[in-house]
Amino acid sequence: MPNVNLSGMSVEALMDLRKRVDEMLLERRAELEKQLERIAVVGGRRVVRGGASVLKGKKVPPKYRGPSGETWAGRGARPRWLVAAIKGGKKLEDFLIDKGRRKRRSKR
Repeated sequence: MPNVNLSGMSVEALMDLRKRVDEMLLERRAELEKQLERIAVVGGRRVVRGGASVLKGKKVPPKYRGPSGETWAGRGARPRWLVAAIKGGKKLEDFLIDKGRRKRRSKR
């Protein structure tokens, strides 16, 4: 685009220029959104780049139970009660909840 002397333009010419710039920006935005939509959908499923894990925030049944009844699903950092017990000589397997007795959640 050539250099334009904006200070020498009339108000009407400036308003027209502004309108044309807004129209061009809207067109470009629509093009980019279409491209992004084509990129983001792969195999019929939306692909989310970056961000959190797909499992984040999903509730899962607990896998481990402590001596005082506290539970841990095996996700994230180990709870303090488990770390203390392991330092005390116990093994992680000692706290496993029997799979047959574990309560299953239904899929939503």
